[in-house]
Amino acid sequence: MPKRAAIVTGASRGIGRALAEALAGEGYDLTITARKPDTLEEAAVHLSGLGSNVEQFAGNLADEEVIKEVVSRHRERFGRLDVLVNNAGLGIGAGAGEHATKHIDLQLDVNLRAIIVFYRECAELLKAAGSEHRGALVVNMASIAAKTPPAWLSVYGATKAAVISYTRSMNAELGSSGVKSVAFCPGFVDTDMTEFVRGQVPREEMLRTSDIAEALRFLLRVSPACVVPEIVFARPGEPV
Repeated sequence: MPKRAAIVTGASRGIGRALAEALAGEGYDLTITARKPDTLEEAAVHLSGLGSNVEQFAGNLADEEVIKEVVSRHRERFGRLDVLVNNAGLGIGAGAGEHATKHIDLQLDVNLRAIIVFYRECAELLKAAGSEHRGALVVNMASIAAKTPPAWLSVYGATKAAVISYTRSMNAELGSSGVKSVAFCPGFVDTDMTEFVRGQVPREEMLRTSDIAEALRFLLRVSPACVVPEIVFARPGEPV
């Protein structure tokens, strides 16, 4: 069987890095992307040490041309795409009367539009893998904020709710081509992105990046007959 290959966005740290490590452990070659070249380079070295061939490209996924370049480099290097992980995202808090337009646009562009553009650019590769083994997989990072929309992070929550909707549409559209899509909806995960809430939620009570990575491993093992459209990761007692 040819060695399989994956793209992971936001792969230099946190959940994205854990998902990239899980794929490396499963024998996948990887194309990784993130905004900061230095942390991306460190991640690439680490993943190479796990046995993967790694392509890397640093850039802002709010820029459509960056997405096109990531996919182009992946296609040229590996020639196939079995797993796409749309992990990159950000949240910027503000009240309803205080939203800065540039912050609205940034969250819409990175959290939602980038996912749509990645599907468009990767559709041919994903369908080819799906026709081969009926198990091409796209993981879209949503959030528990899509299930219980928060105050002050309303734009973030709205983008993540849209990710869930788009994921379901892609299952309806691409499922017959052997391409499965799943929305991950985690609560607070112990990464640097949740530092702002540690006064209310101690680190030891947060989810672990390993929890999210374990879900990816599970999805890689289910049969072609099994589609899991959404996984919610909640802490004990957390309303969903």
